[in-house]
Amino acid sequence: MDTILEVKNLCKTYVINKRQNNVLRNVNFKVKAGEMTAVMGASGSGKSTLLYSVSGMDNITAGEVKFCGKDIQGMSGNELAKLRLDRMGFIFQQMYMLKNLNILDNIILPAHQSRKIKESHSETAERARALMHKLGISDIADNDINEVSGGQLQRACICRGMINRPDIIFADEPTGALDRSASDEVMDELSGINNEGTTIMLVTHDIRVAARCTRILYIVDGNIEGEYNMDRYIDKSKTRERERQVSNWLMEMGW
Repeated sequence: MDTILEVKNLCKTYVINKRQNNVLRNVNFKVKAGEMTAVMGASGSGKSTLLYSVSGMDNITAGEVKFCGKDIQGMSGNELAKLRLDRMGFIFQQMYMLKNLNILDNIILPAHQSRKIKESHSETAERARALMHKLGISDIADNDINEVSGGQLQRACICRGMINRPDIIFADEPTGALDRSASDEVMDELSGINNEGTTIMLVTHDIRVAARCTRILYIVDGNIEGEYNMDRYIDKSKTRERERQVSNWLMEMGW
């Protein structure tokens, strides 16, 4: 299995009022193609900082981050921006979309910015509508962003993250702003995308979300203190058992 992401001795330090805050300390791990990896830990443990650092959204202080074998720290700003646009997808807890565009146009915007996939506007729109159909939101294509539910909007964000056919999707608390029903819907879609081959790395505090993943990294004070591996999430009848196993492991880790 190919390695998409390789992180070696990653450190991230902020200086606030002349004091150093070592948020990440010599973090090491790999993410292989097809994995769905969750990062968990207490508030302030460095989860989101880790996600932003390995995706090139934030500079690192020391160490190495390789994406498909290439060190992203050696890239120029333009090269890094193109990498994120063409080969990475992003989903956030706060569902950022442009208010002056409808749902469909928000989804296809990254494709027009990228031009990674050579196709006409109508072909891009057709692909976007196919993604929306797969995620059960075909009927909101022409809606404004304030005319849909939170669950629908987050599924539209998944479509936007998928429009350039990324190698990996990074998600920061993708269900954090949703109720349980909408959260389950979104995780069903992310699980389906992962089962079709898209690699996913997400940050979550939700045991139910983590139980859908194939691996969990547990971070404490900027260090990865534990790792838990599971089979791919396919059989929904085993959901409760997976959640119980994850809960027990997290308790052992001091959750």
